[in-house]
Amino acid sequence: MKISTKGRYALRMLIDLAEHQSSGYVALKDIATRQNISKKYLEQIVPILNGANILKTNRGFQGGYMLSQSPDKYAVGEILRLTEGSLCPVDYSEDSEGSSGETAMLPVWKELDRLINSYLDSVTLQDLLDRLQESYANDYII
Repeated sequence: MKISTKGRYALRMLIDLAEHQSSGYVALKDIATRQNISKKYLEQIVPILNGANILKTNRGFQGGYMLSQSPDKYAVGEILRLTEGSLCPVDYSEDSEGSSGETAMLPVWKELDRLINSYLDSVTLQDLLDRLQESYANDYII
């Protein structure tokens, strides 16, 4: 399984919004600059997140984006499934007939899929934000 730039950039965008949630609506150009991501690329991700009601949007002079709920309400797994589709590491089908080796491996792939989704669903944007802020606290110069 490999997470595409779309999934990674969506997470970076949402972490940035979580980090700046006290600022109100955040302009996409500001996120793009801070995250070193093309604004055009973020514009392609916004409709996916808007469609899932993850973002609140405000147009105009004070316009921009903000999270529609608190960061602890969003699981990384949810966001990645929105942007990536299935997170299953192997394409398997319950009704496919295969060799005995494929049949023997099916429970392994199913368990791996369950573990991946379970882990990613246990990590929230708030967890990532907390880790980020902890890294800032540990980054001091004498």
